[in-house]
Amino acid sequence: MKRTLLSALTVLVTSAAIAPIASAVEPANFNIQEARLEALDRRTKNSVHKLRLEHLNNQTKAIEDIQAARLDALDARTKAIDNIQEARLDALDARTKAVENIQAERLNALDARTKNSVHKLRLEHLNNQTKAVEDIQAARLEALDARTKAIDNIQEARLDALDARTKSVVR
Repeated sequence: MKRTLLSALTVLVTSAAIAPIASAVEPANFNIQEARLEALDRRTKNSVHKLRLEHLNNQTKAIEDIQAARLDALDARTKAIDNIQEARLDALDARTKAVENIQAERLNALDARTKNSVHKLRLEHLNNQTKAVEDIQAARLEALDARTKAIDNIQEARLDALDARTKSVVR
């Protein structure tokens, strides 16, 4: 194809270079030869142009085929990556759900233990409060008993003093 193109270019350049010289040297009666050269030039130009167009069309088609193959390969890779990512997401979802289930079970167990310990703490607190109230009441009763005893002692002493005065007045 290159040889054909080079040959056509060579003929074209040669004929273009020789034509003015030949027409200056030749007499006017060689119009037939001149017409033949012009026709040859046109055919050469047309064939070179056709060859160039054919070559460009072939290159364009080859590039389009390569691009289509590359796009197909890229689509296949993209689909494979999408499938892998989907599988990873499914696995991650399954793991996340399993972790959530485990955490829910742990929270339920913790709630059960907490409820028991809170109940125990409440009972202990109530027992402590009851004991404190009982201790306070016992202390109050002891203080009241002590006051009552002191009052009784005072009244007894007054009665004794009154008895003594009464006896001394009576005597």
